[in-house]
Amino acid sequence: MDKPWIPRAALARVQRLARGFPVVVLTGPRQSGKTTLARAAFPRHAYVSLEDLDQRAQAAADPRGFVAQWRGGVVIDEVQHAPALLSYLQTEADASREMGRFVLTGSQNLLLAGQVSQSLAGRAGYLELLPLAYAEAPERFARLDLDALITAGFYPALHDRPLDAADWHASYLATYVERDVRQISRVTDLLLFQRFMRLAAARAGQMLNLNALAHDLGVAQTTARDWLAVLEASYIVFRLPPFHGNFGKRLVKTPKLYFHDVGLAAHLLGLTDARALNSSPMRGALFENLMIADYLKYCRNHGLPYGLFFWRDNVGNEVDLLIERAGVLWPVEFKSGATFQPEWLKALHAWARHAAGARQGQGMLISAAPGNRVAQGVMCAQWRDAAAALVGQE
Repeated sequence: MDKPWIPRAALARVQRLARGFPVVVLTGPRQSGKTTLARAAFPRHAYVSLEDLDQRAQAAADPRGFVAQWRGGVVIDEVQHAPALLSYLQTEADASREMGRFVLTGSQNLLLAGQVSQSLAGRAGYLELLPLAYAEAPERFARLDLDALITAGFYPALHDRPLDAADWHASYLATYVERDVRQISRVTDLLLFQRFMRLAAARAGQMLNLNALAHDLGVAQTTARDWLAVLEASYIVFRLPPFHGNFGKRLVKTPKLYFHDVGLAAHLLGLTDARALNSSPMRGALFENLMIADYLKYCRNHGLPYGLFFWRDNVGNEVDLLIERAGVLWPVEFKSGATFQPEWLKALHAWARHAAGARQGQGMLISAAPGNRVAQGVMCAQWRDAAAALVGQE
């Protein structure tokens, strides 16, 4: 590789998919490291980028010949630029029956997923690569305190070379809005769309109210819904659904909104340095966003089919994250404070009473308070140890 590579937890899964599928598809947000991972996982494959206009023209002019020439395997970057290739890839994959021959990357989930499902059903293994998880580069992240890490975020470029986070995020957003948004939607007012993104960031960690969001923006609810779909399709935001168990009353039906990268959310809020974040009322929500997004990355990197939810009752008790795995429910609460407070455990105890009779795992509190201990039956872990603590509950 040309520059130091941060080893990715998804490497083993990508190589496993290549042993069972003729086509491997890597998708995820722009700049999440898809190309770097693909080239590291398949160093003997040829590489071609359809961002290159000459390569794109060749693929469009002679898709059959373009596909057939790569006998020894190929990584095709940004494949959504030549959707006609996918039908020819299907034919070539069926003819050669060689596993892992074609590795495709794309940063536009809305286009790519539909094309793959139609043209390569049963032939493609699919992996979503998100920005770095904390456990993928702990020695680098250890140099930053919590507030600095939140404002920097987890895109690999910010941690493998000297970059100013504010400059990088501004450039990223400009590229995203000018290129990706134009390509995957009919957004005509890009300045209004950027304001929509800032309003969405202000709602990170909150229940999603599309009516209120549309009203604040001055657009129809259908427009807000469409624009939210664009953010989801391009891996900017995701929704965390309320718990839908089969016991008790489902008191909340509205999902919560989070960003795949907390640094991008902080930048949209104008929180570009640690000092500004430390005094911001959004600090707690962004900390929660960081931790939930980090666990989502763990699940995606390892292909784990865990259900991730939140729970809230009708008097305001809320558990930030409820992990459902193998029929067991594991409640997790997040607090950004550095001094442990017994009342932090209130929601976890409320959940335990509500779910009495269900299969429950030990409750966990993750905070900025130092040290790891058990308090009132709850495992309390410091945030830097969160990934290991959550995985250790399995």
